[in-house]
Amino acid sequence: MPTELGVLTSMITPAVLISACAGLILSTSVRLGRVVDRVRALSEGFEQMAQRKAEDVVLFEDRMEMTFIQLDRLTTRARHLQRAMTTFYISLGLFVATSVAIGMATAIGARYTMVPVIFGMAGVGLLFIGTSLLGLEATLALRSIHAEMDFLWKLGKHHAPAALRDRLAAHRTWFR
Repeated sequence: MPTELGVLTSMITPAVLISACAGLILSTSVRLGRVVDRVRALSEGFEQMAQRKAEDVVLFEDRMEMTFIQLDRLTTRARHLQRAMTTFYISLGLFVATSVAIGMATAIGARYTMVPVIFGMAGVGLLFIGTSLLGLEATLALRSIHAEMDFLWKLGKHHAPAALRDRLAAHRTWFR
């Protein structure tokens, strides 16, 4: 029969994973909020652009294309973030259940020692899935940033004097 100290010590491991889940939930929530803010900003810009004539807007078609691509990527990012948060919340619940099950299994007897192991492994599995979703979302975020920067470069080339464009274009291809 395990000692009380041994039981308490084994209940600490899920507590560390609970803390990890909480940190991931918080950071994922912040990322999701930023995606929502970005969608709202793009929507406002799109509405303003839609009310103007195409010939009055510099690179109108390119702006429209960039806006649609960004909105598509932001939608996918939001879905990945929402799924990641769901898996983190379920994982958090499983780690709490693991901690409770460790105490209960010790009090009831050795017959139920697999219950906390099953809860813990399920929680770890969901933690892995959630972090994988965050990895996919981060890749989409990077692709979106690159696309936006490419558009801004194109816009800058449109407005910049020819001498400046030529000088910067040489540096840009060298660093790419």
